Amino acid sequence: MTYQETLKWMFGRLPMYQRQGQSAFRADLANIQKLAKHLKHPEQKIKTIHVAGTNGKGSTSHMLASILQEAGYTTGLFTSPHLKDFRERIRINGQVVSKAFVIGFIQRFRSFFEQENLSFFEMTTGMAFEYFYRKKVDIAVIEVGLGGRLDSTNIIKPVTSVITNIGMDHVQFLGNTLEKIAAEKAGIIKAHIPVIIGETQSETEQVFIEMAENCESDIYFADQTDSHLYESDLKGKYQKKNIQTVVATVKVLRSKGYAISEAHVQAGLLNVVKNTGLRGRWEIIGNDPLVICDTGHNKEGLTYSMSQINNVEFEHLHIVFGVVNDKDLTDVWTLLPKKATYYFCKPDVPRGLDADVLMEQFHAKGYRGSAYNSVNQALTKAKNQANSKDLIFVGGSTFVVAEII
Repeated sequence: MTYQETLKWMFGRLPMYQRQGQSAFRADLANIQKLAKHLKHPEQKIKTIHVAGTNGKGSTSHMLASILQEAGYTTGLFTSPHLKDFRERIRINGQVVSKAFVIGFIQRFRSFFEQENLSFFEMTTGMAFEYFYRKKVDIAVIEVGLGGRLDSTNIIKPVTSVITNIGMDHVQFLGNTLEKIAAEKAGIIKAHIPVIIGETQSETEQVFIEMAENCESDIYFADQTDSHLYESDLKGKYQKKNIQTVVATVKVLRSKGYAISEAHVQAGLLNVVKNTGLRGRWEIIGNDPLVICDTGHNKEGLTYSMSQINNVEFEHLHIVFGVVNDKDLTDVWTLLPKKATYYFCKPDVPRGLDADVLMEQFHAKGYRGSAYNSVNQALTKAKNQANSKDLIFVGGSTFVVAEII
C-alpha cells in the first residue's frame, strides 16, 4: 500500500474517536494489552512521561519535549489529534515518523488488527511505542488520548505522571462531576511513581491525594510551589499555568537524575514551536486584519481564549466558529460575546455539526451571523468584511483550526 492508501485503510475501517465519537470508545485495556504482547512490549523498554488533563496536556507535553531536546535527550512525543497529517502524532526531536514506518507497521500487523478489531487509537498507540523503541529514544512524552484510567496509553510505567487540570469534558465517558472525571484521570498514577498536578481545585484535590497515598506515590501541586515564571513562544495567558506545571515536572525529573539546566528550561520554553512543530495554540495566522486561531474547544479552553481576546485592541470582533455534533453548547453561550459577527461553519469530519443547525441555535440565543459551506469559506468572508483594525478569531474545534492552518 502507498501512504495514502494506508491512511485510508486506517481512517476508513477502524473507529477513530476524534472523527466518529462514542462508537470508537473502548471501556477497557484488553486490546492494547494484546497488541503490546504481540509487539513484545516495546512500551516496557523505553522511559516515558505520562501527561493527562482536560486542558493544556498538549501544550504541556510539547513544552516538556522541547526542554528535554534542549538538554540533549533524544525525545519521543506522542500526541493527538493531528491537525494536518497523521504523522504529527508521533515525533522524535520534532521530526514526524516516516511514511515508510507507518506503511510497514500497518502491513506487518494488519491481519492482527483485523483479527482483534483494534481501534484507530489502539493501533496508533502501539505504533508509537514500537517506533520509539526501535529508534532508541532516551525518553518519550506520552499524552493521554481520553481520560486516563482506560486510555490505551495507560499501560506504561512512566518516570513521572502529570495531570494538568480537570474540567467538564467528555462527560459521557468520564462522568458528570469534576470528582468523577478526576478519578478517571487519576488512573494514570502508578505505584511509587511521582505525580504532578497542575492546578489545585477544591473539588478534585482530595481525589488525587487519596490516589497518590494508595499508590505510595509522591504528589506535587504545581501551583502551590514557588517558581520563576519563564517566557515561552506559546502565547496566551493560559500558558502560564502550563509553564508552571512543566517547571514542577522538571524539578522531579532532575531528582530522577536528568541533567536539565536552567538554560535548557529557558531555551526549551522559548523554542517549543521550532523544536516540536506545535501549532494552533493562540496562533497568529494573519495581519491587517489580525487573525488568531486557537484549538481550545471546551468550557475551560474557550474561557482562556475569550479572556485573551479581552487583552487585544480591536474595533470589531469577527468569530469563525464550528463544533462537533456532540458538543454541549450550554457553556459556550455563557462565554462567547454577542457583540461580534459570527461565521458558522461545519468542520470537515463526520462528527461536524451542520452549520445551519449551529446558526439556528445561536440565533435563538440572540447572536448574529451567517452559515457557510466550509471553514475556509467562512474565514474568507470574515476577511472580506473586516477592516484592518478588526480581530478575527477562529475556533470552537480542533478540526476547524486544522482546516485553516
